Parts: sequence; C-alpha cells; structure tokens
Amino acid sequence: MLNTIDILQTLDMLDRQHLDIRTVTLGVNLLDCAHPDIDECARRVYDKICRRAERLLPVTQGIESELGIPIVNKRISVTPIAMVAQASDAEDFTPVAAAMDRAAKTCGVDFIGGFSALVQKGLTDGDRKLIASIPRALSETDLVCASVNVGSTKAGLNMDAVAAMGRVVKETAALTADRGSLGCAKLVVFCNAVEDNPFMAGAFHGPGEPECAVNVGVSGPGVVHTALKSVRGRPFDEVAELIKKTAFRITRMGQLVARTAADRLGVPFGVVDLSLAPTPAVGDSVARILEEMGLETCGTHGTTAALALLNDAVKKGGLMASGRVGGLSGAFIPVSEDEGMIAAAKSGVLTVDKLEAMTCVCSVGLDMIAVPGDTPAETISAIIADEAAIGMVNNKTTAVRLIPAVGCKVGDSVDFGGLLGTAPIMPVHPESAAELIARGGHIPAPLHSLKN
Repeated sequence: MLNTIDILQTLDMLDRQHLDIRTVTLGVNLLDCAHPDIDECARRVYDKICRRAERLLPVTQGIESELGIPIVNKRISVTPIAMVAQASDAEDFTPVAAAMDRAAKTCGVDFIGGFSALVQKGLTDGDRKLIASIPRALSETDLVCASVNVGSTKAGLNMDAVAAMGRVVKETAALTADRGSLGCAKLVVFCNAVEDNPFMAGAFHGPGEPECAVNVGVSGPGVVHTALKSVRGRPFDEVAELIKKTAFRITRMGQLVARTAADRLGVPFGVVDLSLAPTPAVGDSVARILEEMGLETCGTHGTTAALALLNDAVKKGGLMASGRVGGLSGAFIPVSEDEGMIAAAKSGVLTVDKLEAMTCVCSVGLDMIAVPGDTPAETISAIIADEAAIGMVNNKTTAVRLIPAVGCKVGDSVDFGGLLGTAPIMPVHPESAAELIARGGHIPAPLHSLKN
C-alpha cells in the first residue's frame, strides 16, 4: 500500500524532475492487408490502422487528465512492411508509406513505425524493394519511421545489407537536405532488433506479436539525476541501490498507464520498456547522471563503467516493478536528444569512438549522431558494421541512427527541433573502409550462438 511519503515523492518526480511516460505505442498487425495491387494494399493498410488506432489519442489523453501523468508521445507500430507489401509486384513501396503517414495524421499520433525489413540472414525480393524505397518514402512523408535489421547473434551479419544501408542513408540525407537531412533521423539500422520496442524510430510490430498490443516506454533521467545528489561521495553499492529503487517507482507508473490504456482500448498489454530516454531539456539528461557519479565531462575515462552501472541498476529495479518488461530497456544515449551529450560532443570529449565503446554496456547504439555531409557511404556502412558486430557478439540489441548532414562540416550544428534536438557535427575517421565493405557476403554467427 502506498504511504504519504511515496505519494509526495511521486508528485515531486512529476512536477520538478521531468518524469513522464515517453510513449504509449499501439502495435497493429497488417499481414492481412497484403494484396497483389500495391494501391489496394495501401488502402487496406490505411483502413486497418485507422480502425485499430482511432481511439488511441482520446484514451491516452483521458489517462493523462485523470492520473496527472504526462504522456509525451502517442505512436503506432505496424508489421514490417516488407512482409506485407511483397505480395505485390510493385517495385516501389512508397504508396504504403504514404498510406501509413495519412493514417497516422488521421489518428493524431506523433509517429508511425514499421516501414521495415528483417534481413539478418538474407534478402527476399520484398526486402530489396523496401530498402530501395526508404529514401523516397522518408522524404515524402512526415511521420513514417523506417528500420532494417541487418544482423543477429543467431544469424551473423548480412554484409550485403550493411553495404546497401550505407547507400540508403546517404540517399535519404540528400533527398531531405533542405530539412537538415532530417529523413535520416527517422531511419534505424539494427542488430538483434526486438519485436516489442515502443520507441521510434525503430519500432515495429513483430511477427511474433498478437493482433494488437499496447507497449509503453517510460522515462526519467531527471528523477535519477536528482536522486543521486543524495549519495554524493558514497560507494557505488549505495548508488546502485538508489537507482534500483528510483527505477522501481518509475516503472510502476509505466505499468499503471500501460494496463489502463490496454483495458480501455480492449487490446493486450504488451510490455513496459524501462529505457531512460533523455530530451534536450536541461535536467533531463543521461549524460548529467553520469557526471553526477563523478565525471567532469561525459565521455572522459570512466564513462563506460558509470554507464554500465546505470544500465544494470535500471533493469534490476524495473524488473521488480513489472512482470512485463521488454523492448530495449536500459539507458539511451542519443547525442542530439540529450543536453549533456550535446555539450560533451561540442567540447570534443565525447567522440564517435567513445560512444561506440559505451554501447557495449547500454541500450541501444550510435544514436542521433550527425557527421559531415561528405562522409562516404562506405564509411557509414563500416560504422554500421562495427556497431552490429558489438550487438552480435554480445547478444544485445545495437543500432545506428546516423545523419550525414548535407553541406555541413565538423564545427557546424543541425537543429531538428522538438525532441530530436540539435546535433553537433562530429568527426569520423577519414581513412577508407571501402575494400572491407565491398567484400559483401556474410559474417558468421559467433560460436556462443549455438545453444540448442
């Protein structure tokens, strides 16, 4: 039973520490929308999304009003469109993306994810067509997000897909150059993608999911940062315990919202994703949590160890609070979306190489990183390959959301606005990896993947 202290602490978390529910995401199965005619497929996609998600916005707004809990984003995820549209002989799947965009706007949500393909072991004709359609689809829509899973611990890395995605990222950047290459901020390349992730841009409704499901992503970097001020100078054992207790309270709130939304929508409750998702607002930064642990600047030596503790403690505390933990669950480090990360990157302390090391111990990967617009496609593919290899070998989800901002160089910044924030242009190594990427083929799965 809650006591007065618990209630007051929760109210303080909401009022002064940036606690919110980052997203309520409704997953929708679209497999029954397949049709040989791409326009008919698109019509079915629009109709089903609107039918299933028509009450998402009023239901979540009602929960916000009743419980006093901010729900920042309302989103939809759908079955990977490569699986849905491949019944058509069309070469371009952009009409389906356009239908998704219209449906999202009709339902009043912030984003819709699932213009996706799962190609870790190989590419079907539908996968190839979807990947080729991504640049146009993202340049001609506003709310659609895309993702491609290029590897897994079980399957290894599909290096042909890795090479293709470097070119896709470059083309997407070029087609949205007038908007700071914004299209790339809606495109994620995964290894070990999960089927119940509520966070964009990588959310999709996996083939193992039910007809519909509600997945909730919580947040609360500001809450953890504030809590840590009470244990300054204390041993890490106490730090870990405090983070666990704080994550427990945050997750309980997420569980309440998730179950309430699922009940009112009449669909199954999927998971609560525990991830600490920062925003550009001061006081809502994962980087500042790490600095509160004793770092002068995020990115200096010791950052990876501090992040490992944070990520582990968040998961342990959240698992105690909910029996339905899933998604990505950990600590996000998207550079442009985190005020402290932005400052550290601008100072030169936080580099792409250090971010890669940090992703070995946290969720999810090299996220919302802007690089010079003239970065070669092969270099982007090589960065994707490095990050995917970390995920494959360590049996964890990793991802790359890289933005080669057209016309920008190191020292510049690109402003996306809103939760996407401002991205300082970070340097990459000039030495070529073109010969490595040109090899193609498959990097085999690691030995420890043979567990059956």
